[in-house]
Amino acid sequence: MKLARLGEVGAEIPVLMDGARAFDLRGVLPDLGGSSLAPEVLARIAGADLPELDAASDRRVGAPIARPGAIVCIGMNYAAHAAESGSPPPTNPILFLKPPNSVVGPNDPVDIPKGSTRMDWEVELGLVIGERCHYLDSPAESRRHIAGYLVADDLSEREFQLELSGGQWSKGKSSPGFCPLGPWLVTPDEIDPGNLRLRSWVNGEPRQDSSTSDLIFGVDHLVWHLSQFLALDPGDVVLTGTPEGVAMSGRFPYLVAGDVVEVEVEGLGRQRQVMGQA
Repeated sequence: MKLARLGEVGAEIPVLMDGARAFDLRGVLPDLGGSSLAPEVLARIAGADLPELDAASDRRVGAPIARPGAIVCIGMNYAAHAAESGSPPPTNPILFLKPPNSVVGPNDPVDIPKGSTRMDWEVELGLVIGERCHYLDSPAESRRHIAGYLVADDLSEREFQLELSGGQWSKGKSSPGFCPLGPWLVTPDEIDPGNLRLRSWVNGEPRQDSSTSDLIFGVDHLVWHLSQFLALDPGDVVLTGTPEGVAMSGRFPYLVAGDVVEVEVEGLGRQRQVMGQA
């Protein structure tokens, strides 16, 4: 299933997408987020008589989940990206957090922060938790805790992240708009997270082009590993890392106002952000 949220900010309607048609889910669940992502709740969608939502193509596409409780991110999870960043591949997953108010829709404009000179893009595979997980016994248990997968752009300000950080990364990861999600939340039955193509473009020019088969730590390992250190609740988002091809590599210029960033993950859709200036 492809699940989405359509409408203006704060008034999004949860829908089931079938091609260009959208079917209203409000008779089954109040919104896409939190306990509404539990397997038993999502299972009700399959047999439900859903009304079609009028003028779906004219509506804004919101983030496909309502405000998450946590956005848990993994850094340098592709060896080539670690190399272009000047670091060896990690032997344990690198963890940082983004605040929930950094989430926006997949096509919403994003402002470059005041004082920024090193604004960067990062296409990523994201996953959304459907069942609480804490102290999982093995990576084999991870999949049953995942409600679905989505596209994310882990937008980053590199000077804030690396030079003004005090040793942590989140200063460069947390501005409003720095976590576009969607367009869809795609349920696990339709996705093989271990073999998805990821791509990004700036002003139509190719930047990143890789596959999740190159992840250092795969989805199952990440969810299990994270559960040893924190509890992941329904609606929480995990971003799994970005491949090589970002501006920090020195191969491409950093973003400026007016630039158009597009990111895509195979089977999960495509985003488009126009950069503004705060």
